[in-house]
Formats: sequence, structure tokens, C-alpha cells
Amino acid sequence: MHDSRKPADEYDVVVVGGGFGGVYSLHHMRDLGFATHMYEAGTGLGGIWHWNCYPGARVDTETPVYQLYAPELYKEWQWKERYSGRDEMVKYFNHIADTWKLWKDITFQARVTRAYWDQDKSRWDLRIEHRLDAENTGTIVSTTHCKYVIFCTGFASKHYVPPFAGMDSFKGVMCHTALWSEDIELEGKRVAVIGTGASGVQVVSEVSPIAKQLTLFQRTPNMALPMGQCIRDEEWNKLSKQQYAEQVEKMKTTYCGFLYDFDPRKTFDVTEEERHALYEELFNKGGVYFWLGTFTDTLKSKKANDLAYQFWREKTIARLRKPEMIAKLAPEVAPHAFGTKRISLEQNYFEQFNRDSVSLVDLNVDPIETFTENGIKTRSGNEQFFDVIVLATGFDSVTGGLTQIDIRGTNTCIKDKWEKGVWTHLGMMSAGFPNMFFVYGPQAPTAFATGPQCAETQGRWIGETLSFMRENGIRSLEPTVEAETVWKEHVNEGAEEGLFKDTKSWYFGDNIPGKARESLNYMGGMPLYRKKCAEAQENGYRNQFVLACEKESRSDDSRRDSMHEKDISR
Repeated sequence: MHDSRKPADEYDVVVVGGGFGGVYSLHHMRDLGFATHMYEAGTGLGGIWHWNCYPGARVDTETPVYQLYAPELYKEWQWKERYSGRDEMVKYFNHIADTWKLWKDITFQARVTRAYWDQDKSRWDLRIEHRLDAENTGTIVSTTHCKYVIFCTGFASKHYVPPFAGMDSFKGVMCHTALWSEDIELEGKRVAVIGTGASGVQVVSEVSPIAKQLTLFQRTPNMALPMGQCIRDEEWNKLSKQQYAEQVEKMKTTYCGFLYDFDPRKTFDVTEEERHALYEELFNKGGVYFWLGTFTDTLKSKKANDLAYQFWREKTIARLRKPEMIAKLAPEVAPHAFGTKRISLEQNYFEQFNRDSVSLVDLNVDPIETFTENGIKTRSGNEQFFDVIVLATGFDSVTGGLTQIDIRGTNTCIKDKWEKGVWTHLGMMSAGFPNMFFVYGPQAPTAFATGPQCAETQGRWIGETLSFMRENGIRSLEPTVEAETVWKEHVNEGAEEGLFKDTKSWYFGDNIPGKARESLNYMGGMPLYRKKCAEAQENGYRNQFVLACEKESRSDDSRRDSMHEKDISR
């Protein structure tokens, strides 16, 4: 509960960002008795689901898994689809805020641009830019102070646009999917889509039937799986609620927090008939069953992975009528191991390429040379004219949301510290940045877990940590350099075990020029991650953290600062 005696610009905890991590953290810290406030740059809650309103935007995790599992939230909510669209997700976040009465503790259109640690006062000073109106015609700036800051900026809050030549010369409409304007006209237009990640697949599927012409510029084919969309009716919702307690417990045991896990058998431990039967069963279920419910060695053994790819390819080429499209969308030899790039879910995506109005440019063969006044020209000299160019070019994933903010700790800023590689402990804290936490960020399960599961797991740990500090008179806490070194080694060891490391992807930062190549996600699975988090709390946090008590002298602070200056300037 907010302490009315505190100034309006001073809190115990400030939460930055209004996605799953943000709403859970705001609710949980407030329930623990901390004066807590959230700043959200957008006009509403939802995080990526607030910003990503492009045509076809939809989740890739099925209900009832993709939700926070507080009973009071589930009790009155009715899911409408197996895979919720963007609009349903926005309504769900509003439902969360209504049920938990969060609105009064949120400031919208407020972007945190700077966070400086004040060592003398043991607090964070935050610079907030408040947008005055939806057209962003002006801003005002304020300062907020807090003992603890929790960054919930998510893994996809900093969009990325490759530096294509001539972009400023294009006179049509151009927009990144992360900054979509809902008034963009697409019907009857000549449309270019650049990129084949989830947003590219969804835009192509949604826009192809209404566009006069659509051209996809593809670097890597997406090994998308059929979504298997269906309606969630009243009977389904009723049955799901009856299974609520069982579902919650099951999700705690699985690798990603799903209601199912990998098949414990290996690919070649079964007969060819048994293997094909499992493939068929998983594929026909829709969603990511064929990716994350398959044989346990599929993402670790090249030989096993090749079989999975060939099965996927046979299913896919049966849907394509043009031989040239088969070669581009489902080549005979896989461009990378199946499932080592984020699998997208599709609804009639491949069928769109049977249309005469849909074409595909392979950027490996004919890369973009320049944008022109009327469209795009490739190296071959071919210029295509477009009315709308959709940039589905992805994000500076996992780290970008944090490094785009000027975050300065005891003697360095986070962007400089992570310039040559990420250093965290448990994917939630970083040495040299006392009382700073981040949710759904680098070296945490993040993209290898469901967002709600990760948000709740990390939010609870942070809440326990802040409560411990309050109860024991600890004014600041941060991980030791040794602890984050051990954590980095543990994260990298997990990434070395499978085929992911051999594929260039945003999982390893490969899509951003100059970004250090390393595993940005914890790949050990949610059960092991929870175990590691619990171990860090043993012995009053003293084995892996630096704790400063309220009674420490300034000379103690000076010695501690000197230690960090030496340790984190690596």
C-alpha cells in the first residue's frame, strides 16, 4: 500500500514497463507493502501486445497457458480462441488491471530515459519523459526517486531496421511492425514485406488476400508450423477452470512452462513406424507440439533433426503449387537445424504463395541494393514499385530494451558494461548496479519459457529479496562479480549442449551488427532455473551477493566502490 506521507515522486519500488512482468511486479510488490509505481511509455498495458497492432498479430502460446495464474484473474475471464489475437490480449491486460486495481498506480505515456544510482542516498534517480498527446508534439520531464527499480522492458521493445540505402527517398508509406499505425491502408495496394520472422509470416497471411500485389523479401525461410486455431467456447472455459489447480502444478514441471514436455525417448530408439506416428500426432495437434513435444534429442542431434526437417518439408511442399516456391520456402537441404530459430505459427501462410499476386525475392541471391522513390531496387537491377513497405525486420532482442536506457550504476553504465557481452546473475541483476532488477531479460529463460511463467517466477524472487532486505536492515544488494561469472559460464554451458549455437539467430544476437555473439537466453529450463534462484537465497544471500546494511559507514562504501571499479571494468 502506498505510504501517503511519501512525496509523490518518491517510491520504494518503481516498475518500468507494462507487459506481463510489469503488471505482475506492480501487483506483487504492492501486496508486500512496498510503495510501488509503474511508468509505461505507451497509452495502455500489454507491453508487446500494446505496441504490436500490425495485421495478423497473434500469440504463439495457446490458452490456458498464456496467462497469469492468479485464481481471481482466471475466475471471471473467458478465453475466446486457442491462440489469442492482439485485441483479446489488450482486453486481458485491462482485465488484470481492473481486477487488481492497478490503474491508480500507473503513469502512461511516460518513458524512463535515464536511471542513475545515488550512492550517498542509496536510491535510484529516474528521468521520466511524459508525452503530452498521442501525436507526440511535446514532452515534459520529471524526476522520480526510488529505493529499488525493476525494469520490465521485455525482450522485444527496441525495434531494429537494417541500414538499407535510400530509405529516405521512398515516397510511399513505410512502417515497422512494432510501430504500426492502424490507419495504414493495405487493401488494393502494392505491398512489400521485408523479413520472415513471426510478424512477417502473420502480415503476409493477413494482407495477401486483400493486396493488389504482395512481395516478400526473404533472407531465411521460416519453418513455420500450422497454428491449429480454434474457438474456446463456454464449455471449454468451464472445463479448463475445473482443471486449474492441476494445470498450475503441471506447468511448474515442464521445460518451458507448457502443459506438455519433450518425449523422453530418442529418435532412433523407436521403430520407423513409431517415429512417424509420433510426428503425425504432434503435427496434427497444431501449435509448437512438433517443436517442443518431440523426441528429446531432436534439438541436440543433427541426424535426428534432419528427420524432423524432412517430415516438416514433406508436409509443407504438399501445400505449394509452384516449383520455384518449393525451392525457396522449403529447400531440400535445411538452411539451418529445424527449430533452432524461433518457430512461428501460421494460418494458410504457405498457400498465399500459390497466388499469382504474391511473389518472393530471395535476398541471398538478389539482395536489396537501394530503396527508391517508388519502391525497392535489388542488385540484379530489378526495381519493383510499392505503395506500402512493411519492415518486419525484428528487434535488438533481449538486451536492447535495457541498453537503450541510460542506466548508470556505481561507476559505469549498463550499455558500456555489456558492450562486449552480457554480465548478470540469474538474469535478474548485474554487479555494479545495486537494487536494480530486470524481468524477462538477458541470461534468463525469457524466449525459452512462456512470458507469464517467467514473469511470475522472477517477480516472486524479487519480492522475496526486497522483503528480506527490509526485514534485515539492508539498504543495498547486488551480485558479486564472481557470482555473475559463474552464472555466465552456466548459461553458456547450457547453450553448447544443443544445435542452437550452430545457427545464426537473434537468440545469439546475430541479427544486430557488432553485437557480441553469445547465448542471450538461459536454456536450462524453468525447473532448473527455479532451483538456481532458490540456491542464491541460501545463507541470507551472502554467498553470491554484496550486502550493505543501514549502519555501514561511508568508508565502507568507499572501499566497496573501489572493489567494483576494479572488478567490473573487464
